[in-house]
Amino acid sequence: MAKTETSAASGLDRILTLELARVSERAAVSAARLRGHGDEMAADQAAVDAMRRELNRLPIDGTVVIGEGERDEAPMLYIGEKVGNKNGPKVDIALDPLEGTTICAKSLPNSLAVIAMAPEGDLLNAPDSYMDKIAIGPGYPKGTIDLDASIEENLSNVAKEKGVPINEITACVLDRPRHARLIEDIRATGAAIRLIGDGDVAGVIHTTDPDETGIDFYCGIGGAPEGVLAAAALRCIGGQMQSRLVITRDEQVERAYRMGIDDIKKKYTLEEMAGPDVLFAATGVTDGNMLQGVRFSRDKITTHTVVMRSSTGTVRYIKALHTQLDKFHLD
Repeated sequence: MAKTETSAASGLDRILTLELARVSERAAVSAARLRGHGDEMAADQAAVDAMRRELNRLPIDGTVVIGEGERDEAPMLYIGEKVGNKNGPKVDIALDPLEGTTICAKSLPNSLAVIAMAPEGDLLNAPDSYMDKIAIGPGYPKGTIDLDASIEENLSNVAKEKGVPINEITACVLDRPRHARLIEDIRATGAAIRLIGDGDVAGVIHTTDPDETGIDFYCGIGGAPEGVLAAAALRCIGGQMQSRLVITRDEQVERAYRMGIDDIKKKYTLEEMAGPDVLFAATGVTDGNMLQGVRFSRDKITTHTVVMRSSTGTVRYIKALHTQLDKFHLD
């Protein structure tokens, strides 16, 4: 479980912020070579291989706490896998080498390569299950949203604090049959809905810049790993988020207990999901609201990445031109 304090001795070296960008860049480029080809597994595997290779070059003693499944699902980057060259701090890593595999396979917007890093113990070690989430961006008073409140109450509070009528609020929701009632309830309030087919990490991040993305509010049930990654980003940018695991099968309960989760019905705050010193990087695979996708040309590759650190409140956008193309031929 994420801790609320981090000692100076366990702090992350500033240089890792930019090194993390290199990791997400390489994964994004590898996946982008297969975008639009209709092969989700091949694109995901390409991103995984590139991300693992770059992680193992970093001066860290890292453990994947949010990954692509259990060890028996290798060669994916699995929960519990050790990464890094061991010459550095002990860190926990949350990752999704290809967020939005279907999006990439169909060359649709907002597919990303995503990774977050924090000192050991500072990221929620969530099982590979569903998670109910609610999130808004920065600038709202604490307590504006509550996972246990009705959708009407939450949307009304957001509209009130933003100073607009509720029909000017847009909620982002994954387009899934399980959300049919939620969608109906949101529309009954007069609020608008942005339905997305995949990529709920991007959906949560989009709440941080509604003027650019048009999204004020995120809610619904998605993956728990994606929830922790989104929380890591919000911890850096600012915002509010609450979540609760959605666990229905006995094996998921047992897995949660093995990970140290005693109360599977606990409501997590943003601070409990991600600690105070978190690094986060995301590189666009396909074009999206916040990031451009990878561009290939005859003599260069162009990537667009956002890199954040919660302890400094720094958000950097990096547009990188990669001219040594032979470096990427290994991917």
